[in-house]
Amino acid sequence: MWISWWLWPLVAICAGDRFRDEAERIMRGTPVIDGHNDLPWQLLTRFNNQLQVEAANLTSLTHTHTNIPKLKAGFVGGQFWSAYTPCDTQNKDAVKRTLEQIDVIHRMCQMYPETFVCVTNSTGIRQAFQEGKIASLVGVEGGHSIDSSLGVLRTLYHLGMRYMTLTHSCNTPWADNWLVDTGEDKGESQGLSPFGQRVVKEMNRLGVIIDLAHVSVSTMKDALSLSKAPVLFSHSSAYSLCQHRRNVPDDVLQLVNQTGSLVMVNFYNDYVSCKKEATLSQVADHLDHIKKVAGAGAVGFGGDFDGVSRLPLGLEDVSKYPDLVAELLRRQWTEAEVRGVLANNLLRVFEAVEQVSDHTQTPEEEPISLDKLQDSCRTNYGYSEAPSFHHQPRVLLASLTTVLLGLCLL
Repeated sequence: MWISWWLWPLVAICAGDRFRDEAERIMRGTPVIDGHNDLPWQLLTRFNNQLQVEAANLTSLTHTHTNIPKLKAGFVGGQFWSAYTPCDTQNKDAVKRTLEQIDVIHRMCQMYPETFVCVTNSTGIRQAFQEGKIASLVGVEGGHSIDSSLGVLRTLYHLGMRYMTLTHSCNTPWADNWLVDTGEDKGESQGLSPFGQRVVKEMNRLGVIIDLAHVSVSTMKDALSLSKAPVLFSHSSAYSLCQHRRNVPDDVLQLVNQTGSLVMVNFYNDYVSCKKEATLSQVADHLDHIKKVAGAGAVGFGGDFDGVSRLPLGLEDVSKYPDLVAELLRRQWTEAEVRGVLANNLLRVFEAVEQVSDHTQTPEEEPISLDKLQDSCRTNYGYSEAPSFHHQPRVLLASLTTVLLGLCLL
């Protein structure tokens, strides 16, 4: 049937409205669980974590990608809030800074109980959905936050941490970061060191999701091979569409498929288009690609809002999720696939991690080798008397020889 040319824009608008309406209908029943939001970092840098400052009011907060009205408009029902501290805190005050960021997340829930509820398991997320609240979870962004300590790892778990990114944009003494793949950093562990493997095993035992955003490809492959539970990339995109080393290459996406793991797509322009400008449609391209290579169950949203300086046209803040969902519907994603990318894929991974966890199992105890640690700002209590020391007679003999020679020269 012939339609006058001037009617086509109206037809397009009506079709767009139909997909947007359908997106909102789906999201009322299955709201977004986003994998990574840096609002806590904004609260630190702008207000020194003082939530009672008038300008820090989350119902009217300005100059951020995130506030309560925007979250509600975006149908956000679950959020991993990033407890992030920069790499320059490594070997200094990383643990203290991380504790402060976990604390501010808990205080967000305390100060706005009608909006946020802090949860630590998949059941809590589902309960928050039923109550119309935003399930708030702690994701620790960077293995330097545990200061190479299994005891600190366990303590952060008890404080609510439910995923940990193995590195940020710096190596830890036990895992290599993505800058190794660019040549900007030197590989130190060639993936995961033996201690890094113990960290992964302990995360499995505890029920902490292993996050591979920011790590090197070798670290990705080591963790995917070693972990008994699915892992996630909390805020990474597809390398085939944008050749940035923060993104996930296709051979790793195939491992994601094989392990039932999850890639939560990052919206940062530099990871979407490899340019300063990007569009919502290009983000959808990444979702399409990961779905094609790793499967529809391997896709999620990890917007990185309030942690990046440039966002795509059409995804300027957290209120824009329905527009992205409408685009997926326009691309003929099924309702089940859309519900998966919104929340169900993450819930599946979280539940699998919970099933693998076993708190009756003996915890990992062997500490990292002292020679792997920088000693400028740390003590070494425990190492001189640790059992492993007494299992090294050659080291002991060498030390005694040095002492005896010194005495002879007196």
